[in-house]
Amino acid sequence: MKELPKGQDTTTLPPWHDQMAPGDFISYGPAYTAGAYFNLFEKLTFTDGDFSMTYYVYNPVAHGADPAKKYPVLVSLHGTSCALNGDMCISNAGAELFASPEYQAQMGGAFILVPLANEYRIHNGDVKGYWDETYEPHLVKLITAFRAQYAENLGKVIVQGCSSGGFMAWVLAKKNPQLCDAIIPIGGRGLPSERQFIALEMCGCHMLILHGKRDELAAFDQVIAPSIPRLQRTKNCKCFFPEWVRNSDGGVSSINFGFEMGQHCLVNAFQENLLFADGKPMWDEMPHGVTAWIREFAGQ
Repeated sequence: MKELPKGQDTTTLPPWHDQMAPGDFISYGPAYTAGAYFNLFEKLTFTDGDFSMTYYVYNPVAHGADPAKKYPVLVSLHGTSCALNGDMCISNAGAELFASPEYQAQMGGAFILVPLANEYRIHNGDVKGYWDETYEPHLVKLITAFRAQYAENLGKVIVQGCSSGGFMAWVLAKKNPQLCDAIIPIGGRGLPSERQFIALEMCGCHMLILHGKRDELAAFDQVIAPSIPRLQRTKNCKCFFPEWVRNSDGGVSSINFGFEMGQHCLVNAFQENLLFADGKPMWDEMPHGVTAWIREFAGQ
C-alpha cells in the first residue's frame, strides 16, 4: 500500500467495521498520490474591498488546449481545515486529477478554479474561518470576474464542493441559481427548500449529488433522506448514495485523524472518477466516470 498521510490512524477499527460483508476489507487511502499536478495550477489572490482570498487556477489553453474553443470551469470548494494544507488543498478539494492530461482529454478540456477559505486555528486547535454564508458574495464576485477574464474560452460553470464545501456549493446555487449551470455537492448539508428547488429547475441547473449512506459527519438520515422524494422528481438531478464509500481498490474507505470520516470523504472516490482500478464503475448510472458526465454536460 502506498504511503498514507502523516498522522492517519490505521490501528483503530472504524465503528462500522463489523457491519461489512464477509470477505470485504478496509481501504485506508485512494490509489493516487497527491502533488503530481500541482505545478499545473497558478496561485493567485482575489481582492474585494478589504476582503481577500487565495485561489488556484488551471487554464487548459495555457497547457495546449485549442484557444478557439470554449471550456467549462469546475469550481472546486474544499472541506473544513483543508485550506490550512497549502497546495495540498488542491487535491483535498477533489480538483487535482481533473488537471491531469488523462482527465482533460476525457472531459474535452476544462478550467479549474480552487478558492481557499481564510481558515486559521485558535489556541485550542479548533479551525475558524471555514466556509459559511458570509463568503457567498465574495465567491460570486470571484466567479463573475473569472468568467469575464476568460470570456473567450469559458463555457458552463460547474460548482463542486465536499463537506463544508458541499454546503457552500448549495449556498451559491440557492442564492444565485442563474450563476451555476451545474452543482456537485459531496457530503454537504443545506439542501434547498421547495421554492429554491423550483428556482434551480427554472434556471436549468443540473445537480449531481453524492452522499454516502454511512456518512459519519453529515448523517444521511438527517441531511439527505428527508429530501429524497423531492430529489426524485427534480429535473436534471442525479443522485449517488452508495451503501459503502469505497476507494478504487474496492475496499471500504476509512480515514481517521482523531475521528473516523472515511465514509464522509466521498470526494476521494470522486477524484478517482467514480471508477475502480479495473475500469468498472462505482455507480452503474455513470459507467464512464465523472469526466464523461462533464464532457456530455458541457457539450464538448
